[in-house]
Amino acid sequence: MPGGEPASSGAFPREQAVDTANDIIRANGKLRRKMMAMRLRHWVAVALVVCGAMVSRAAAVPNPWEQPAAALAEQIAALLGPGQARITLRNLSTVSNDDLPAIRKLLAQDLKARGVVVAGTESASTVRVTLSETGRERLWVAEVVEGSETQVAMVRVDRGATRPAQTAGSLLLRRQVVFTSAEQVLAALEEGAWLVIAEPDALVLYAKSGDGWSESRRLAFVERRGEARDPRGVIVTNGEGFEARAGAMRCEGRFGVDDAAGGWPAQCSESDDPWIWGPLIAPSEASTKLKAFFNAARNSFTGVVTPNLGVDLPPFYAAALVSRAAGNAALLLGGVDGKVQLAESGGLKNVSGTRDWGSDFAVVQSGCGAGVQVIASSSGAAASDSLRAYELPALEAVPASAPLAVEGSVTALWTAPDGKSVYVVVRGAGDRYEVDRVTALCD
Repeated sequence: MPGGEPASSGAFPREQAVDTANDIIRANGKLRRKMMAMRLRHWVAVALVVCGAMVSRAAAVPNPWEQPAAALAEQIAALLGPGQARITLRNLSTVSNDDLPAIRKLLAQDLKARGVVVAGTESASTVRVTLSETGRERLWVAEVVEGSETQVAMVRVDRGATRPAQTAGSLLLRRQVVFTSAEQVLAALEEGAWLVIAEPDALVLYAKSGDGWSESRRLAFVERRGEARDPRGVIVTNGEGFEARAGAMRCEGRFGVDDAAGGWPAQCSESDDPWIWGPLIAPSEASTKLKAFFNAARNSFTGVVTPNLGVDLPPFYAAALVSRAAGNAALLLGGVDGKVQLAESGGLKNVSGTRDWGSDFAVVQSGCGAGVQVIASSSGAAASDSLRAYELPALEAVPASAPLAVEGSVTALWTAPDGKSVYVVVRGAGDRYEVDRVTALCD
């Protein structure tokens, strides 16, 4: 300043100004960190509240299988009483296979709470639980086996509790009762107002009468060799009439046409000729028929077929032609060893996804999904059986419908002459037999 006067007392020395600025910066930094910490604590608190609400909601939603598992366990325990039992679980319903471990665990826990401990194969008691369903309801059935005595427990399951299994399509299997009988039925063929039935000891012609069938003609089998206890049979159209096979017997006849003597123009005799195993339909070969040699003593086909397929086939119970790539057809076989294989291109290939198949299956042209499906029965003996449609996109059987429960055991299954449905023989309660027509519909 002029005259060299000292600075006024209101001015900051340079060093003090710098220190003050640093203090302000440090204060601002502390404030920012404090505010960030407060924000962090706030969001952590919010997250904890949200997670707690989610956990509370999850805990509030009951397991859909708790109620039916508890109800079934209560019935089983009432039949068994305290002790041990071996539990098996079979799924013939639309319940996802992913849910089966949880259902089994719930059953085990509920049984233990009621005095029944789940044990291994050493247990003298067995409980066979089957998850099944019909078009009207879903049922869980338990067969309680103690020695030679079998008792049945059953609970109905809320439809809203089940989660549909993944399928390749959305087919619906519809079942229609065609015929019932107290006699064993091996095969059947419906033609207008006539119905031919192959029994183990006779060929029978029925005429439509009102809402049912009445017996019109019966031709007993004579001079028969030893056969299996439950022989197989098949009846196919043959020109103006039909050809029937029942074990070692071969029959030919016509529908409801009397001969000159007023009798039924049909005749039967033993034969070693190969069977015409039904209309084994493939899309490009709708009229193809395969003949296979049958071993009546073993109730299975030998593996020798005509025309020759260029590959050695194993003995089998069932066969069907299925479509493959480029319009070709392959022969699907259900072997006596339980394996399902495809015979094509001069070789045999295993088909996966068939572990739950029974010994009977047939092909159907539904026009839905891939157009052609295989209808297969389920494996194992139980109070009730089931049917399910499958597609074969490669070498894997993929479910194309939900299981269709039947009230009994499937004893025969073959393609109907129209190729759009299959016939099924079911042995029900009291050894009564039922012939059903099952059709695959686009859902």
